[in-house]
Amino acid sequence: MTRIATATMQVDAIVGMLQRQSELARTQNELTTGKRIRTPADDPAAAVQVMNLQRSLDANRQYESNAITAGNRVRFEEQALADITSSLQRVQELALQANNSVLDEPSRRMIAIEMRTRVDELVDIANRRDASGEYLFAGFSSTTQPFARTAAGVAYYGDASSRYVNLSPTQKVADGHSGLEVFQDIAAGNGTFQTAANSANSGSGVVDSGSLLSRPAWIPDSYTVRFTSPTDWEVLDGSNAQIAAGASAPGGVATVEFRGVRVSVTGTPAANDRFTITPAGRQDVFTALDALVSSVESSTTTAAERAQFATRMSGSIAQVAQSIDHILGVRAEVGTRLNAIDSAESAREDLDLELQRTLSQVSDVDYSEAISRMNLQLVGLQAAQQAYTRIARLSLFDYL
Repeated sequence: MTRIATATMQVDAIVGMLQRQSELARTQNELTTGKRIRTPADDPAAAVQVMNLQRSLDANRQYESNAITAGNRVRFEEQALADITSSLQRVQELALQANNSVLDEPSRRMIAIEMRTRVDELVDIANRRDASGEYLFAGFSSTTQPFARTAAGVAYYGDASSRYVNLSPTQKVADGHSGLEVFQDIAAGNGTFQTAANSANSGSGVVDSGSLLSRPAWIPDSYTVRFTSPTDWEVLDGSNAQIAAGASAPGGVATVEFRGVRVSVTGTPAANDRFTITPAGRQDVFTALDALVSSVESSTTTAAERAQFATRMSGSIAQVAQSIDHILGVRAEVGTRLNAIDSAESAREDLDLELQRTLSQVSDVDYSEAISRMNLQLVGLQAAQQAYTRIARLSLFDYL
């Protein structure tokens, strides 16, 4: 027969009550905080899942911050490009006005003054900053002013790189364009070739910017259209070999076609006047605009000077049109990036909602179950307390 001491019974009863009190306190804490997992010991498997979900949520928050920062910067760039387009369109209007043969030199000089103001305005826009004070068009060198006017023209001091921002684990987007992409790397002439008049020409012939008839037939080379008389012309390639010849049509227009291109020469060229047709290179917008302003300010006293002026203006107007098209292309890229940022943001919000829902299912309390459990634990604690009061009276001394 085993004897159980009074002290042992009391200790066991107290331990039982403390255990029930601990269970009740834990349930009450779950109801208070709304969370059923306080430490990994509460549910090791669920705790690991909670930590993984929380890491995913934290990463999602960072992607959200990235998207907001990139979106704001890209919108700043889009506004800058819109302002650049407006300025270039105004320069284009002024160039067309200045190309009017009825204008005298003082009137053109007034137009040139506004043109220079517009060029300075473009330099200011090219040095525009975003909300955080970084330059929009400096590439990685975002703290360095990208453009500055020097004795040789407007120089670029940024780099050719673009910064990329992660929008998700698998998607990233550039948050801007470098100044090289926007202002420096623009196709010259009509995009395929460019025309020019020889500075020694003495006639009144004017060459237009030309057009491409067949790209497969075009062979890039340095070509010369030489007039052997005021009406007869020949085309020489880079090796000075004749590849085409013809004569002006009635009315004084020489339509020169060869190797998939066409250029027109109007007016009356002098014998041995020359016009060049060379592959289009790349030109920066500021050099093109400075050349345009210089042309508008040039003298047009003689017929030869007027012809040179008209040729330069034709090329400059075509170059401004190329610049506008180039900027519009960059704006289209910016619009695509904004769409990508918005789409990524929408996908991120959906993912965040799903992660929150899963985290809630894993870690949040089922209030109905917890309240029922608390009531049972409370009843159990009360029963243990009542049992203890009875056990505490079971002493031999109570019967002596």
